Amino acid sequence: MDLSIGQPHFPVPDAIKAAAKAAIDNDKSGYTVTQGIPQLCEKIGTWVTEQYRQPDRDVIITSGTSGGLLLALLFCVDPGDEVIIFDPYFVAYPPLIALCGGVPVIIDTQPDFRIEIDRVKAAITTRTKVVLFNSPANPSGAVASREVVRDLAALCDRHGVLLISDEIYRVFTFDAPPISPAEYNPNTLVVDGFGKAYGFTGWRLGFTHGPRALIEQLAKLQQFTFVCAPSIAQHAGLAAWDCDVSPMVNDYRRKRDRLVNALRGKYEFTAPGGAFYVYAKPPKGSGSDFVARAIERNLFVIPGNIFSQHDTHFRISFAVKDETLERGIEILLGMVE
Repeated sequence: MDLSIGQPHFPVPDAIKAAAKAAIDNDKSGYTVTQGIPQLCEKIGTWVTEQYRQPDRDVIITSGTSGGLLLALLFCVDPGDEVIIFDPYFVAYPPLIALCGGVPVIIDTQPDFRIEIDRVKAAITTRTKVVLFNSPANPSGAVASREVVRDLAALCDRHGVLLISDEIYRVFTFDAPPISPAEYNPNTLVVDGFGKAYGFTGWRLGFTHGPRALIEQLAKLQQFTFVCAPSIAQHAGLAAWDCDVSPMVNDYRRKRDRLVNALRGKYEFTAPGGAFYVYAKPPKGSGSDFVARAIERNLFVIPGNIFSQHDTHFRISFAVKDETLERGIEILLGMVE
């Protein structure tokens, strides 16, 4: 049973497939303008304007969310600069920071994965260039409260530190509407994408929005690195933007509730408010030892030490079919009997 995969299990909606096929049939296969095809930039830009009412905000289409993150860090981080991240973190954050010559400054959020603003304030130095924030978060599924988002945005604005908000799981927020720090700090750079929301992670389509002057610099970097986001995916993105993903979100909320209710009292965890993961602590032993024992029972989950300085947890993905989830739950419960 594979509960390790960090991508949606549902098929790409038919309208999106049709748009991709039409782009191929109509020979939309060449380079696009670096910033993205105008139709898609305009569609996302209209939404951004309606959401934030910030006239200086602009959009760039990127090669996945990771592409947007890399462009942002390459532009903002010089060797020796510090980037604040929160433990547990997405596995790629420290390597991306290191690639740019930066130094990750890690703030622990265990055991409940709540960000303490005073700890962030204490970690800011003259070398701090970026705070990298992710909500809903991978691997914990934690969703920051409005108060935390507001205070983090204000802190970064006050200290002149760029706040990068990774919102790739934005649509998978189960208990309340998603909150972006861009609501409170217009200098926030938001990275987002299509792959998780619409089930086409392999098509590598993301977007980033932020202050126009910063987006212009990211476009220059993209011109000489990725050149542009995949052309076929951009045309598919036009159709994707108008697709209703609420049935998929509701399905994942139901799966979240099933998993949380089944494991409550058997494992230590904080119920996730978003994404599609439960980040659990085994009753005894390290996270990696637990994963090794799970593999012996043909259950695949991810050890927490790839997301953290601590080897205390493991990540379960509930982005799977119901029968797979039920079999996984059966094995997990059997391991603590």
